[in-house]
Amino acid sequence: MELTTTPSIEGRKVIRYCGIVAGEAVLGANVFKDMFASIRDIVGGRSGTYENELRKARQIALDELAEQASELGANAVLGIDLDYEVLGEKNGMLMVSASGTAVVVE
Repeated sequence: MELTTTPSIEGRKVIRYCGIVAGEAVLGANVFKDMFASIRDIVGGRSGTYENELRKARQIALDELAEQASELGANAVLGIDLDYEVLGEKNGMLMVSASGTAVVVE
């Protein structure tokens, strides 16, 4: 499955549009507690623990998106948009969502 944020794949022709696909991942409040408990990871204003959790959530969202596209018979997803939202009571959760257009390319 090819995943791209661009509207096309250079040198490849879209032969069928399969539909819009999406994937989401939500990090709960306990993840934030764990990350802040590991505040010693912060070096130069960056938290390795926090960045790893965000990376993991982004990958989960992209994996779900790719699985949904595959179920539609697609072999690529174009125009992927990644969004990060704070949710829940006292903004205790973070959602990563990925959406795009599932297509079949040559």
